[in-house]
Amino acid sequence: MKKFDVCVIGGGPAGYAAAMRAIDFGKRVALVEKNKLGGAGIHQGALWSKTWWEISREARMINLHGNTLNLNNTEFSFEKVKGEVAQAVEQRVSLLTHHMENINLGLGEELFEYIHGTAKVTGKNTVDIVGNGQDKTIEADYIILATGSVPRKLPHLPIDEETVFTSDGLSNLTKFPKSIVIVGAGVIGCEFATIFSNFGHTKVHLIDKGDRILPFEDEDVVKVIEKNLEKKGVLIHRNSQLIDMKVDEGEVVYILEYDDGTKESFRVEKGLISIGRIPQYDNLLDDNIGVEVDSRGIKDDLTKTSASNIYAVGDITADISLVNVGELEGRYAVERIFGKPEQPLIYKNISTIMFLDPEIAGVGMNEIQAKEAGLQYKMVSLNYETITRATAMRNTEGFIKVIVTNDDDMNILGMRVVGEHASSAIQAVALLISQDKSIKELAELIHPHPSIIEGIQECGRILMGKPLFKPRVLRSAIRCQVWDGKGYQDLVK
Repeated sequence: MKKFDVCVIGGGPAGYAAAMRAIDFGKRVALVEKNKLGGAGIHQGALWSKTWWEISREARMINLHGNTLNLNNTEFSFEKVKGEVAQAVEQRVSLLTHHMENINLGLGEELFEYIHGTAKVTGKNTVDIVGNGQDKTIEADYIILATGSVPRKLPHLPIDEETVFTSDGLSNLTKFPKSIVIVGAGVIGCEFATIFSNFGHTKVHLIDKGDRILPFEDEDVVKVIEKNLEKKGVLIHRNSQLIDMKVDEGEVVYILEYDDGTKESFRVEKGLISIGRIPQYDNLLDDNIGVEVDSRGIKDDLTKTSASNIYAVGDITADISLVNVGELEGRYAVERIFGKPEQPLIYKNISTIMFLDPEIAGVGMNEIQAKEAGLQYKMVSLNYETITRATAMRNTEGFIKVIVTNDDDMNILGMRVVGEHASSAIQAVALLISQDKSIKELAELIHPHPSIIEGIQECGRILMGKPLFKPRVLRSAIRCQVWDGKGYQDLVK
């Protein structure tokens, strides 16, 4: 029986990061993956779907500016786009594979072994692996669980991954559907509504049980996204409940019941179920292992489970299900095991991106969360029309919103950016949030010009009372208010 210092189960972002960090400590590492190296984060998740989004965004620009470019009535080839996405996935997997296969050569010692197969923890220090006709058992001092998540399904929905899909099955599509209904108006549902509507070949229906999509985000953020989706012909079913869905003659028939009791039937070509993801740990652990599990996933205390030598990272836990969080947790778990983490594992400054139209980037609290926490705060919102780079890009739709403490320190609580280059604008603020620093830190910093992040500087100057653009003059472009727990008061009269 082979002996390892640590066995990592799951070769997705969290597991791969954990394995590579363990090598830094000079430990013998086994990485076990039952499906494809890279996990859902590459093959059905972040890389796959965001490549689709990037190409769809270019298609949208051609659709918008076709007359100017003499490209009227452009048809986009689904087969070619799908091939481009596949190349992106293959490129990433090839990089990971080459790195993995040559790591021992680069290190000059045999520290790493990749095992393709299905793993099950059968004892405190033993893992059985089945696959490739070479069943085996290995021994490890420590075990890290990183088996990720799968799309949530409901038994009454006819999911067959041919007519009605989950996000994991969308790669089975062979052409742009003429119409599709998307069940679930969260991040995944809205991202695919954006992708399909960007190409202009698909009529998208989006079912939302509430009165607006993305219910966890602030209303001003959501309004921009809803407006753009509807501008592209997306039908948003608000305040609706899906009461029936079936496949009839190769198409999807679904019935909605609205809050007022009325019902309506629709027929579309395809359906997508995007109602979240659930942790994947079936048949992963023998009952006697002692790892506590609840409905949200494996219970952990900063990656450590109730079993003394077993850790859990990534989507399999009840923490935030994001690639960057999974990688962070994977590295942190190894540092807890073999050393002392240089930084605490904190989640308040996690940066997020929603690939919509336009993209949304965020870090820290939004206004909904600040109010739920009972905080009073100052808020400034600055429209893109005031930012030179946005004008140069000929796209001034969007805004930057910064939330700070309601005191003289004005420490940053959170930020949302809606618009072009949103994701490139948040990292400095994430660092300041982790250090409980003030927006003043950015107000006088020399920013590159022209750039979107100059808008953050202007937000700081507005809060400090010395802006370039005066809120009392540009009232349609700048809001500067304080939430006192009962209502908003203008900071600038």
